[in-house]
Amino acid sequence: MSEAWDDDELLSRLRAAMTAAEAVPREIVEAGRAAFAWREVDLDMELAELTYDSAVHAEAVPALRADSAVLRALTFAASRLTIELEITDSSLLGQVVPPQAGEVRVQGRAGSGGPLEIDDMGVFVIRGKPDGPFRLHCRTRTGLDVSTSWFTLSAVSSSL
Repeated sequence: MSEAWDDDELLSRLRAAMTAAEAVPREIVEAGRAAFAWREVDLDMELAELTYDSAVHAEAVPALRADSAVLRALTFAASRLTIELEITDSSLLGQVVPPQAGEVRVQGRAGSGGPLEIDDMGVFVIRGKPDGPFRLHCRTRTGLDVSTSWFTLSAVSSSL
């Protein structure tokens, strides 16, 4: 049964709701927005899990030279596509394996960025490094639709 409210009761309830909404921590609001971004995701999309992070395995790979550049390498694997990333000071360099053309999008807290080209060799470049948690969504011309798990560049993923 519905309850009839007078104007004063309605205003009182709206005021209470607005006060409660202002008390929600910013991190919770951002997490909710990121979860809401799933509405744009194709449910047939495959998830690529983080299988390698050079920050975790650094001691297993000896430096080749004293002046070797320090790059972070990440590998995300799905059943039919692997996404390999190298993080430099100013960009993300990536390749999909097996190599094929398509597009990649960076999805962060604020939603997805515009599509960036994956060339015929499976190579893509993302200029700048995303702040906070993000994931990559790759769609190939052969019809594969794969997203990485969410990760940040400042922290080692807990999925390893």
